[in-house]
Amino acid sequence: MSKKLIAFILTSFMGLSLFSEALAISEQTLRIKDITHVKGIRENQVVGYGLVVGLQNTGDNSRHTQMTSQQMLQSLGTVIDQSNYIQKGTSAAVIVTATIPPFAKEGDKIDVTVSAMADAKSLTGGVLVQTQLRAPNGEIVAVAQGPVSTGGVRAAAGGASASKGVTTTGRVPNGAIVERDILSTIGDETTLTLLLDKADYTMASRISKTISTRIAPARALDGGAVEITIPSKYRDDRVTFLSLIENQIVGAVSEKAKVIVNERTGTIVIGGNTKLMPAAIAHGGITINIQVQNEVIQPNPMAQGDTALQQNAQIQITEKQASLIELEANSNLSDLVSALNVIGVSPTDLIAILQALATAGSLQAELEII
Repeated sequence: MSKKLIAFILTSFMGLSLFSEALAISEQTLRIKDITHVKGIRENQVVGYGLVVGLQNTGDNSRHTQMTSQQMLQSLGTVIDQSNYIQKGTSAAVIVTATIPPFAKEGDKIDVTVSAMADAKSLTGGVLVQTQLRAPNGEIVAVAQGPVSTGGVRAAAGGASASKGVTTTGRVPNGAIVERDILSTIGDETTLTLLLDKADYTMASRISKTISTRIAPARALDGGAVEITIPSKYRDDRVTFLSLIENQIVGAVSEKAKVIVNERTGTIVIGGNTKLMPAAIAHGGITINIQVQNEVIQPNPMAQGDTALQQNAQIQITEKQASLIELEANSNLSDLVSALNVIGVSPTDLIAILQALATAGSLQAELEII
């Protein structure tokens, strides 16, 4: 990565910092519906085991797939003496998964995901045969069926094959039909509870005060929950009551100082509230260059011996002159980025520096490595 590109990345971090600090000064507002959800209102996961048929020799060769195919055909009234009569490669055993939204009603359609279980090469062009989707308690909640869309391509010819994208996992849009209503209870007899999507004591306090002032008595149970007393006139009309609550506006809060590092991609996200205690950073790079040359050694004339191959390695180590940067107490993101920009560090070096600062106790932020 060139120094110009590194400088651009670090300068961009500085710009983002200044922008975030400017936003912190101005008042930010959020709707309650965007940062909370009602306790007890949740999605439901279902799963099933099924067959995808109609594959062009890209199915699996598993024995249990043949047995499942035999059982399915027998249930449809077809007599098959042995499961090995069913040709391999034209079908594949799959796991079917789906997420049913809250308040789903009988007859609603949802998307399902289909994933191969055995050695199937591709599900492209296949059709999912009617599959029962069950809840964790074993109850059948939905039934799925339909053509599988993989979004990938696979081709094979002359013993060679090539693929683009994942072809062993696909989706059936609107492929499942909900067989029964999903009942959800909004609160108890007199109260309901809002759960914060991201726990924060300050935000929980602000939400409770806003609701208490404008709509109904409320109190923060902890940093992640706010209990609201339902007025008597809304006991039988909780949807309207929730509509009033979720559209209320509250002031935003400053996020906890955090630095997120992705070592695989070299991505670094530094929160605008990041502070530093007094520190000195020494940055020096060592470059090791190893070159191997092959040399043929011949035996002396009239001597008994064999021709041999010898490797001669040349190792060169170059060390850059280290730069020392001092940071004052309570230095912010702009100071850190400016200092690192001066010494021209790469993303890899920046990750190492941040880890060292966190270990030394200078980085006043949570360092999260993903």
